[in-house]
Amino acid sequence: MKMILAVVQADDASKVTQALIEAGHRVTRIATQGAWLRRENATLLLGVNDEQVDDVLRILQQTARRRTSYISVPREVPGALNAQVIDVEVGGATVFVLNVERFEQI
Repeated sequence: MKMILAVVQADDASKVTQALIEAGHRVTRIATQGAWLRRENATLLLGVNDEQVDDVLRILQQTARRRTSYISVPREVPGALNAQVIDVEVGGATVFVLNVERFEQI
């Protein structure tokens, strides 16, 4: 058995969760926030059998979309403070697949 932790952007969380449920997976969604960009995320928790891992990863790949976002980064210039706008790639999914030593429903 495996525990899958998937961090996705909040914009994609409903679509990802719905696709996982429609495929027969049980999923728990927790609201989280990224530290660097301070954007809202969702962390999805799934307990699956070993043979289901590839199906979950396929669904995540199909539904968690990557996009370009623009952020303002302050930079100091002598005598003034101005900001530089940079583009960063956000979205997709950050996924951890962990071995589960024991599972019980009580």
